[in-house]
Amino acid sequence: MSRPSLVTRLARIERIEQLAEARSETPATPAASAVAHAPELPFAVEQTPEGPLHVRTLRLSGAHQVGRAPVMPARSALSELLALLALDPALASCPLEGALYLDTETTGLGPAAGTIAFLVGLAFWDADSLVVEQLLVRQLGEEAPMLARVTDRIRSSSMLVTFNGKSFDMPVLRTRFVMAKLPLPSELPHLDLLHVARRVHKARSFGFRLGALERHVLGFVRENDVPSSEVGAYYLHFLRTGDARALTSVVEHNALDVVSMVALVGLYGESLEDTELGAIDLVGVARTLKRAGLIERAYEVASVASERGGGADAIRARGEIAKARGDKARAMADFESLAEQVDEPAIRLELAKLYEHHAKDAARALATALAGTGEVAPRWKRRTDRLRAKVAKVHHANQVQRSEALQTSFRCVEEVALQVASKERKKHAREL
Repeated sequence: MSRPSLVTRLARIERIEQLAEARSETPATPAASAVAHAPELPFAVEQTPEGPLHVRTLRLSGAHQVGRAPVMPARSALSELLALLALDPALASCPLEGALYLDTETTGLGPAAGTIAFLVGLAFWDADSLVVEQLLVRQLGEEAPMLARVTDRIRSSSMLVTFNGKSFDMPVLRTRFVMAKLPLPSELPHLDLLHVARRVHKARSFGFRLGALERHVLGFVRENDVPSSEVGAYYLHFLRTGDARALTSVVEHNALDVVSMVALVGLYGESLEDTELGAIDLVGVARTLKRAGLIERAYEVASVASERGGGADAIRARGEIAKARGDKARAMADFESLAEQVDEPAIRLELAKLYEHHAKDAARALATALAGTGEVAPRWKRRTDRLRAKVAKVHHANQVQRSEALQTSFRCVEEVALQVASKERKKHAREL
């Protein structure tokens, strides 16, 4: 999707401002009066060496849930499993109890120098609760206190957890550190949940925005949420008018983002024996474990996915993994089963290879290849020509073998006939 033009963005801001002005001109009914006298943003001011820092702090119990997923499992999630799903060995030794969850709200949709992270949401565990800490830049030029607090939190954490943070949030923040002439925070092992979600839920048809994962994976639907594309406009309206009402919904949006990441970590980092992931998601897990080199574990997970009703995707994954582990018989059985359910050239190609090289059945391989394998014409022709030659060779060998067998039979018959004739002559001689 292309970025909105400057004209479009300015028009959005103008509409927001017009709406705010219209509300302010509404007769003072009790409801309108309540809006007009809405309280300030829920941030306390902390005085720091870098200047005033606007902070909102929430404490959530471990029983807090996002949809059907509690946040507490994230505290003891298996870092080794998360490292495998992220394809990042550096995460394997990072205790999740010390993880720092981070999400930013910005004035732009890209990490360019002019994009400002005006709201940073953080989450981390303390002794008995999940702490959500939000840092607001109320005025341009007051980023230093926020950046200093982010540095402190990173310094005291074991790892970083974001959603698309490798491509967006962290590049934006690094740019802001540079622009503010502040030292960059240390680099922590970084778990980007977007990449994990894409691998685990690859077979599903929904997109990979955080809101889609909330709906389809966590069972949570936001109400009256601010579209991410409008966040910057709401903040610019706040800067121009001081009207905090629009920004309140952005603050809630940010808090939900951070807490949802915690819930996802609990889900993805749960033992595969106890996982709440569905069969189709286990297919994604199995394929990822295969990429990570855990072939035997991948095969086990693919088998469980198939047993739980993962359908053709699970059978295909198990067949591919079985082939990778050298179990060609299992692979052939799975691809034969798959071919009965799905008409796909790639499946016939796998079967043609297995028939030729494992079953040594050139005739079946040729019949399968002739049905179409999806290969480019020259490669398909080489394959079918080779298989025709093998079939002809086998046919010739069979003919030779049958001819030799017939000749052997004839010789046996002749020998028997000679033996019978000899016996008859001897008998006749004795009678004379």
